[in-house]
Amino acid sequence: MRMIWAQSRGRVIGNQGAIPWHIPEDMAHFRETTQGCPVIMGRATWDSLKPKFRPLPGRDNIVVTRQPNWAAEGAIVAHSLPEAFEEANRKAWVMGGSQIYAEALPYASLAVVTEVDIDVPGDAFAPELDDSWTLESADPAEGWHTSKNGHRYRYLRYLRPA
Repeated sequence: MRMIWAQSRGRVIGNQGAIPWHIPEDMAHFRETTQGCPVIMGRATWDSLKPKFRPLPGRDNIVVTRQPNWAAEGAIVAHSLPEAFEEANRKAWVMGGSQIYAEALPYASLAVVTEVDIDVPGDAFAPELDDSWTLESADPAEGWHTSKNGHRYRYLRYLRPA
């Protein structure tokens, strides 16, 4: 299982149902990385996507919810993370939110993290990767990219033995 997210300093990934920054280059990176693969998300993450972007194109969108009768056009509904893994039927990307990341962490062997060099308030946080994870690569190797809107960011790729 693979996970992907963007986080600020302090591991913030969201605030009041939204990502508290906009980095077009990271959105393109997310799209390129997950294209053609199932994505697994919680219902709140699905709801946070603008309707014109739901479902995310070119990917099966698997939504985990505890609501028994929940349905949305373009979403494959799962009522547990193991059920979502079964629905994916192959390698998938877990894309949030906090609760889904925390539940998926024990199953994951790859985390692709965009680190945003910014302090922002938040109410949703990325999981903390412990010593079992190894930083495989950083892009750029040293320093930061600067987005066209001025935010500094870098891509980090962590591995954990299966």
